Amino acid sequence: MAGELVLVVEDNDKNMKLARDVLTAKGYRVAEAVTGEEGVKIAHEQVPQLILMDYQLPGIDGIEAFRQIRGDATTKHIPIVAVTASAMPEEEAKMKKAGFDGFLTKPINLKEFVSAVADTLAKGKGAA
Repeated sequence: MAGELVLVVEDNDKNMKLARDVLTAKGYRVAEAVTGEEGVKIAHEQVPQLILMDYQLPGIDGIEAFRQIRGDATTKHIPIVAVTASAMPEEEAKMKKAGFDGFLTKPINLKEFVSAVADTLAKGKGAA
């Protein structure tokens, strides 16, 4: 944890604030987007070390934003973790099939959230 940049793509103000507060308290830098399109744009501009992507977003959804990010040479290496309010097994299967690097459900369990962020970033460094 050396001040890595985490992009949080989330359209709910309370969920965004929680993610931002937890991440900054753990020493991460946070970029924020509230739509899929904005998430794609910020990912290209700032090239974060990790993206936490809400699945249900205004405009393009999380899966389409994921595809656009992964389809670009500049951002295809960035680990992306899906975050969703749906804990249904078929939703998790859909996220895995799309290629997300991880899956978190809302409401966020803080211990699992922090662990998933740290673990995903550590895996990303090993692959670099």
